[in-house]
Amino acid sequence: MTPRRISLALTFLIGAISPAFSLTVPAAAQGQNAVPVRIDVGGYKLNSLLIEPQKQADLPPIVFLHGASASLYDPLFSFEDKLRGRARLLFIDRPGHGGSDIGGKDNILPDGQADAVAELMKKRGIRKAIIVGHSFGGAITAAFALRHPDMVSGLVFLSPAVYPWPGGIAWYYTAANAPVTGPLFSTFIAPPAGLFALDQATRGVFAPNERPSGYVQATHAWAALRPQAFRHNAQEVAALNAWAQNAAPNYSRIKAPTVIITGDTDNIVSPAIHSRQLARDIDKSTLIVVKNLGHKSDYVARDLVIEAIEKLAGKRVDLHAAQKELEHLIAGDGIK
Repeated sequence: MTPRRISLALTFLIGAISPAFSLTVPAAAQGQNAVPVRIDVGGYKLNSLLIEPQKQADLPPIVFLHGASASLYDPLFSFEDKLRGRARLLFIDRPGHGGSDIGGKDNILPDGQADAVAELMKKRGIRKAIIVGHSFGGAITAAFALRHPDMVSGLVFLSPAVYPWPGGIAWYYTAANAPVTGPLFSTFIAPPAGLFALDQATRGVFAPNERPSGYVQATHAWAALRPQAFRHNAQEVAALNAWAQNAAPNYSRIKAPTVIITGDTDNIVSPAIHSRQLARDIDKSTLIVVKNLGHKSDYVARDLVIEAIEKLAGKRVDLHAAQKELEHLIAGDGIK
């Protein structure tokens, strides 16, 4: 096949799968008829879903920040049914992800994204909240706590990526981040190749735990393969290490009540490099390292996360008991 025919074939494939990149919320995931709304936060728009509480709400507002190659559907899938009615729940597509615009060049870094989240919270009528961030979203959570401490009532870090790490980044991030060839790679190579690898990749993120049924469909995981989203995500990941080198010395300034949850078998974000150091740097923070938990603490450990949120809200909970219960449930995961 000639290069021209390959290009045409890839273009046809991308066009054929483009309906799958629709960002419409499934009816079952809307929650109290809530729908995503794009709101201007300073010359560009962020997409978010706000679910209002019921009269018996017993928790403060909660803001969810998703990780890399994801969207607001990830935390929505994990927490909406568990927390519906108990608090104002704000699920946000970070800049450049899901239905949100990228915005300015500052939004490659967690600082710019944290400022965008703060502006969105104000426009959504949330003055203060518990911020829950998973993986890359943990970096945004840390930046938010440093830059907008008066808007934080508590912090939950889930398998956070917040410190510089040895080694580089995945080859496809490097390829997508290249100045000249990056846009071509992100347009013609990443979408079809990523679509074929999507099942294995999403299972790998959960490993050694089981990926839940319907996860790929419910979270619209394929949307991360859109050319602009894929390249933006690669640029974020490529810039994170240098950002963390400058940000990490400031984590000791974080004074908000904090819970950090990670897994001892997380092969994507090292718990030793990130979560354990963060617990040492944030005074009086609570660190929970769950045995046989992989990277998807936001879903696999969601009941534990909810108890952490309750603890930050001032309720009496036994996080140690919740940890042990979870460890018992997932003890056999990955064993064949």
